[in-house]
Parts: sequence; structure tokens; C-alpha cells
Amino acid sequence: MRHRLSLVLVALAAFFAVFGVMLRVWVYPRVVAVPDNQYQAVVLEAKDATLIDYSRMAGVPHQHVTIVQTLKGDAAAAEAEKRRSGRDVVVWDGLSYVLGNDGKRLSAIPEVYVFDARSQEPVHCCGESVDGEALSRIGVEYKFPFDTQPRDYQYFDPQTRASAPIHYKGTQQLDGLTVYYFEQTIPWTRVPFPKAMPDNVAITPVQIDALGYQRWYTTVRKFWVDPVTGAPINGEEAHNEQLRFPAASGMAPVTIFSGEVKIRPDYRASALALVKSQRTLVLMLSTYLPWGLPLFGVGLLGLAFVAEGRGRRRAEVLTAESVPLADADEDRRAGDVTAAQGTPAAPL
Repeated sequence: MRHRLSLVLVALAAFFAVFGVMLRVWVYPRVVAVPDNQYQAVVLEAKDATLIDYSRMAGVPHQHVTIVQTLKGDAAAAEAEKRRSGRDVVVWDGLSYVLGNDGKRLSAIPEVYVFDARSQEPVHCCGESVDGEALSRIGVEYKFPFDTQPRDYQYFDPQTRASAPIHYKGTQQLDGLTVYYFEQTIPWTRVPFPKAMPDNVAITPVQIDALGYQRWYTTVRKFWVDPVTGAPINGEEAHNEQLRFPAASGMAPVTIFSGEVKIRPDYRASALALVKSQRTLVLMLSTYLPWGLPLFGVGLLGLAFVAEGRGRRRAEVLTAESVPLADADEDRRAGDVTAAQGTPAAPL
């Protein structure tokens, strides 16, 4: 019976060990993915910013600027691409728009961002664009890959329409989580004017270009990223834009926008709660079960050895106990024979 129990325990140990390895090697890469119908919104603020007044062509300080970023998954486009190529992708229709003190729109830049649902690698299809301009991204945007590594990545900047390194700067503790801190600096670069200009400005980007005006931009972008899900739980930007005039005009550059942009606290708390819930599910498939199940199998294997050892010791004890009994029976039978041979026959 104990021998059968040992065999069962060995079989279970092998099953759990193989199952744990398969979860990490086969199941995790295929199951953990960004959903194709996700919707999220983030509100950022610059509480003491400088903002241009186009009527005076001057920068006005002490402005409260709100930036709203929305990402909406286009599930139909993602499904159509999957039927065409067999690849699971996510198609995000993004929109970033800026609101001034009075709540009026100052600019709006739409995006179509397409990427692999699991690896986060960009996919060039489905109308990939920024502000209506078709392009091919390199690197990541908005979100880092699952299992983010402590290294530099290429990060796409929608203002310059180009990617640049975002540097890993170290590991930090933030809101009870161990996060990776990344930082990217975009030097002063000429960028196009948004096609959607402020509501109270009659001039168009085409007319601005015809006048020789230029928009220049620089930023220092900071992210604190949960390495398990690749989702930023905090982000900041030191954002600066200038309106520059033709050299012949002799006019000094005018600040279009300058401010420290930060996620509004309530949206940061909401993002943190979502990340904490999702990272638990990801860790179950990437770490907890792949390590826990083989360790459980090792425990079962140890129990199998214990059960087998006890069974063998018990068999040896029973064998040892049966030998004296056999010898005693043999002696008794020999005595009986001897007694029978020494007894005289009864007289007739």
C-alpha cells in the first residue's frame, strides 16, 4: 500500500513541476495581453503655467492649464487585423487636448496607435497616424511592455513624430510598489502646429507656415513604471513650447506653453488601484504559480521518499520478527522427533 502511495506522490510531483514550467513558458506569453477594447482617460494639470495670448502675441504667466488624454480601443479594427494577419493587436484611438483657464480648447492632437497585444511592439497598420499624418512608430508609447526590464527603451514622442531613448534611472518605492524610474529629454526641436488651433484664433496652421512662423518644443518626460504590467503609475513633464519668427523680423520668441505637467491626484489614485489589481493576476501566471507549483512538487517528492522509506523499514521489521518464530517452531518440531525416538515401545 505504501509503495502505491509513493508512486502516486511521485507522479503528482512530476505533474506539478511540469505544469508550473508550462504556465511560465507557454501559458503566460499567450494569455497575458492588453485587451483590445480598453478605454482610459487621464487628466493632467499645470497649475502655474505660461500660456500664449495670440491676440497680443505674448506669453501670459500664472495660468491653470488642463490636459486630457483619452485612449479608446477600436476592437473592430483589431479584429479585422487579426483576421488579415493572424496577429493579436490593439488599436488605440488617442486624443490629447489642452484646456485653458476659461475651459476653452487650446489645441487637440488625435492619434492612432497600433501595437502587439503581448509584446507591445508597434504594428504598422489600421491607419497608424498622429494628427492625421501617417507614420511608422518605433518603440513604445503610453505603456511599457509586460515584464519591463531595467534598461533603456525607445519611446515615441507625438510632438516630434519620432522616437528617442527613454533612460532607466533606477528602482524606487512609490505608493507601496517597487517601480522603475525612466526619464527622457527631448531637446529643442521644430515641430508642426496642431491642425486644431484655439477656438478664438482665426489663423490656420497653413497661414502660420506661410508667414514663416515656427513652433519649437522641448520636454523632460518622467515615468514611474510598474515592471510587472508595464503601466506607468505616475508621470510628469517639464513642457516648453515657443513661437519663433523669421530672423528678419527681429522679434524674440514668444512662449506658447511652459509648465510642469503632473497627473491629477484622483486620476493617479485610480491608475494605482487598477495597476495593483492587474499585477496580482499577472504575477499569478508569471511568478507565483510557476515557482510555487514546482516547489509543491518537490514537497510531494519528499513525502514519496518518506513513505517509501517507512514502508521498507516496516517490511524489514516484520521480516526480522518472523525469523525467531520460525526458529522456535523448528526447535519444537525437532524436540518432538527426539522425544518420540527415545520413548520405549509399549508391551504387547
